[in-house]
Amino acid sequence: MPSKVFLLTIITINWNNKDGLEKTMKSVINQNTREFEYVIVDGASQDGSVETIRQYADDKVIWVSEKDNGIYNAMNKGIRMAKGKYVMMLNSGDWLIDNTIVEKLLTSLRLKNYPDILYGTTINVWPDGRKVRNVENEDNYTMFSFYHGTLDHVGTCIKKNLFDQYGMYDESLHICSDWSWFMKVVAFGGVKPIHIDLDTAYFDMTGISENNGKNRQIIVNERRKVLTANLPIGVLADYDIYCDDILMIKRLHRHKWAFTIVRAVERVLFKIEKWKNHISQ
Repeated sequence: MPSKVFLLTIITINWNNKDGLEKTMKSVINQNTREFEYVIVDGASQDGSVETIRQYADDKVIWVSEKDNGIYNAMNKGIRMAKGKYVMMLNSGDWLIDNTIVEKLLTSLRLKNYPDILYGTTINVWPDGRKVRNVENEDNYTMFSFYHGTLDHVGTCIKKNLFDQYGMYDESLHICSDWSWFMKVVAFGGVKPIHIDLDTAYFDMTGISENNGKNRQIIVNERRKVLTANLPIGVLADYDIYCDDILMIKRLHRHKWAFTIVRAVERVLFKIEKWKNHISQ
């Protein structure tokens, strides 16, 4: 009998994070719909994670526990295992906002006419317990969006066939491969992500990309490596010089009164410079 085809596959990767995995699994299996596939890829954990999977998994959970070659190797493995039209990453330690989120995402995919990428808003949870909504959502993602930021990976529904078209995650990168993939697909490939006004998941900020200065330096190095490989020297130099100025202007545009004042000052300075450069006949 052929296996059931789902619209969405949720993928959780885990390595020696038993408590985080339990939190993640509970948020998924307690959804008010099971019209989705759930795939768990464990990297041969030795901390009791496998026992946690066995405790909570039912016959609708597909899982494997075996040695892998890092985060993105595990993610790629999960994507290849997935049978859904869309895949969504929810790694161990992250959890869904409530038990209606998957149903709302499935409805949104249909209402938005099945876009290539659909994403909501994540809430970052810091080690001290602070919860901060990530509001860096954009109507139009450009290359600049990825120079200074990224598209949330957690809770984002991605058409699986995009990985056939653009390739899998680059396993030579240790932390920034999802950012690099989104940049290739969205900034260079022209795929338009669709945002919905919905809080989807809590993102555990104690993960590898956030937990110490060493990892932050790896992020800086990896991002620079990817940018250098993909942007002409002159274009990258412009981004380096003007990034902060562009961010300032974008911030001012969110406050019309402030932008009006700055614009007026700029026009005065323009006229002064023009007058100073004028050569009398």
